[in-house]
Amino acid sequence: MRFSGAEGKWSERLGSLRNVVRQALVTRQLIEHLPATSCRILDVGCGQGTQALRMAARGHRVTALDASRELLGLLEAGVQPGMRVHVVQAEAERLGELFEPGGFDVVLCHGVLMYFDDPGPLLADLARMLAPGGLLSLLVRNGDALALRPGLRGDWAAARRAFDGTHYVNRLGVPARADRLDDLTARLAVPGLEVRRWYGVRVLTDAVPDDAPIPADLDDLLAAEERAGRTDPYRRVAALTHLICQARSGGSGGIGGSGRPSA
Repeated sequence: MRFSGAEGKWSERLGSLRNVVRQALVTRQLIEHLPATSCRILDVGCGQGTQALRMAARGHRVTALDASRELLGLLEAGVQPGMRVHVVQAEAERLGELFEPGGFDVVLCHGVLMYFDDPGPLLADLARMLAPGGLLSLLVRNGDALALRPGLRGDWAAARRAFDGTHYVNRLGVPARADRLDDLTARLAVPGLEVRRWYGVRVLTDAVPDDAPIPADLDDLLAAEERAGRTDPYRRVAALTHLICQARSGGSGGIGGSGRPSA
């Protein structure tokens, strides 16, 4: 995976406004679809473990997988007494050999798909990890709004290229790939996953500088971001798209089967 080697730069930005907004919104959007009772969660590419730790704090049993020993060390330092967190150091490509099919009620894969030129095999592996009716929480770079960030920064050449392409270089300096919502929805259908709900993440704050301070009115900022991430046309131009998907075999009676449409 191309992210390897960028862990240091990522760690330096964990307290940034952009990361705080991302993590807060993903948590709020995710917990709407989780049961109050404990479930088995696999976090693929968990990084420093923000979501893994938050889910474990809510009583869920979490298996956290990442290839980076450095980032897993940050996760392990955050585990509190009573949390059930099992850490696995491995590449995401090894899911099939590490875990039995159907072993998890929920699978998280946040900020990982963008580093795979062909996401199909990983999506198939993620689907296989799910129990019947299980949920996949997927966070990807929004290919439908890829021109917005360079355009707002005045990088007109990059903005022009982004209208017709899906590849870009992210703020860590790593080549990456974006996913368009319709294309990704079709890809997810191949391994039997249906998009139940989708959100935008970082609609209003994606263009802030990397060193932007956390504002005193952070609660208002997050409330505005959360509203924008649920509302058209705003969510369609978010930097990131967060999809909640369900294995079709589970029907509406499975975990997270709220019956809410994807749009």
